Amino acid sequence: MSGELPLNINIKEPRWDQSTFMGRAQHFFTVTDPRNLLLSSKTLEEARRVVEDYRLGKVSPGLTEDQLWQAKYIYDSAFHPDTGEKMILIGRMSAQVPMNMTITGCMLTFYRTTPAVLFWQWVNQSFNAIVNYTNRSGDAPITINQLGTAYVSATTGAVVTALGLKSLTKHLPPIIGRYVPFAAVAAANCINIPLMRQRELKFGIPILDEHGNRLGESKAAAQQAIVQVVVSRIGMAAPAMAIPPVIMNALEKRAFLKRYPWLNAPLQVGLVGLCLVFATPLCCALFPQKSSMKVSRLEPELQAQIREKNSGIEVVYFNKGL
Repeated sequence: MSGELPLNINIKEPRWDQSTFMGRAQHFFTVTDPRNLLLSSKTLEEARRVVEDYRLGKVSPGLTEDQLWQAKYIYDSAFHPDTGEKMILIGRMSAQVPMNMTITGCMLTFYRTTPAVLFWQWVNQSFNAIVNYTNRSGDAPITINQLGTAYVSATTGAVVTALGLKSLTKHLPPIIGRYVPFAAVAAANCINIPLMRQRELKFGIPILDEHGNRLGESKAAAQQAIVQVVVSRIGMAAPAMAIPPVIMNALEKRAFLKRYPWLNAPLQVGLVGLCLVFATPLCCALFPQKSSMKVSRLEPELQAQIREKNSGIEVVYFNKGL
């Protein structure tokens, strides 16, 4: 039929050019949109139906290209790209801004006492564990023991870093003490993400050719993916944990906040939220979601396997996770 949507639109890839930073930024501003959290199960299932039908060559009557892309982004916001399973609500990328603005805001507000440091670092690492598990790369299951080890190690690393730096900064200007939570978060990310994704480091993640055909599993690709995610996560946290302390340090000297000290936490959370609205998608966009690696950088046995079957392949692709 002349008015029917063509079947050659590649919805396996994002709508915008992922070889450019701006294209990736547009993609992630859509993926991390907190409004996606408000969508009903019925809306999510309808988006899944539209996407899966289109992939099978079925087009719903009256479906437009814009509606197809909207369904694709709704689908991507809630379903894992490798397993297809519905992701835990607070583990989705669309939950990053509202969850992180609350947790980070509280970490930056309640950093003066040891119980507060312990509690908010524990809350933060519990949330990080859920996010890292939800957005893992590949389709291999992770055991409860692996989850527990990663969670306990990252929480311990964050708390030890936070309390250690807190004791070291006691006699330094107050502004220095405000940066202790950021140092703890950065240290924890370096522990939590590799441990939460240790199965990928041990067994590798799926690598594909340019047409999406699976070529095997690579541990080298897993290492690159995890390094990129760690850098992105620390980058995401940096503006939200570096800018508000400077502003709050200046505001707390004013009579206004001395008169209304209860405004400290809401102001801190609001400032963090403002930073995260931009930092989250922009730092997700630092590296392509569909990352690539030259065949020559893969494990020798995998290189031989690929060249034996597909001698013309020079570059492989993989989902780096988030």
